Amino acid sequence: MPSPYRAIFAAPGTRAFSAAGLLGRMPLSMMGIGVVTMVSQLTGRYGLAGALSATLAMAAAVMGPQVSRLVDRYGQRRVLRPVTLFAAASVAGLLVCAQQRFPDWTLFVFAAGAGCVPSVGSMVRARWAEIYRGSGRQLHTAYSWESIVDEVCFIFGPIVSIGLSTAWFPEAGPLLAGGFLVVGVFWLTAQRATEPRPHPEEHSTGGSALRSPGLQVLVLTFVATGAIFGAVDVVT
Repeated sequence: MPSPYRAIFAAPGTRAFSAAGLLGRMPLSMMGIGVVTMVSQLTGRYGLAGALSATLAMAAAVMGPQVSRLVDRYGQRRVLRPVTLFAAASVAGLLVCAQQRFPDWTLFVFAAGAGCVPSVGSMVRARWAEIYRGSGRQLHTAYSWESIVDEVCFIFGPIVSIGLSTAWFPEAGPLLAGGFLVVGVFWLTAQRATEPRPHPEEHSTGGSALRSPGLQVLVLTFVATGAIFGAVDVVT
């Protein structure tokens, strides 16, 4: 019996954007714990390390939906590339400030900038939705595959980040995470054939999606889930 996952990859371009999405979302599990490991090693201050990790997470929570809204209007390539370069430059600034022992406030500024990363998983799922729109079974299988990819990132990302920062040099984990982000996003956005078409503002119905009761329940659920993931990383 053929695998349902093999069937979804029969469409042209699916293997390439799925691989790019895997690289691009690795920083999601690597950056926060990498910053904790780096700062605690360089300064011995776990409070500062945890506060910087929290700043990263809060910046991503605030800016992620705004970036996605711009992607809806102008397309993935036009928005994701400059946003990614800004986030990568902020990561570089954070590493330099930490290594050179600059004042704490500079670390928080660059941590907030580093948190302005695009939701690469959402961009990949949008491509699956564009390809299999109207085919509920295949789209469900594609989303199941994306859940597997997410789990792989969260299993191996922290191990790689902590391992590099402790065995090589403190900045290695966040540095590699930034590299994954740049390579993954630029590889993904180079694939124009599977990029969903943008939806200009004049075609928008207006209003916030957060007004939906169903979405409000999901937001509360995933806030709790995120708190668990973040707490486990930092406490470990």
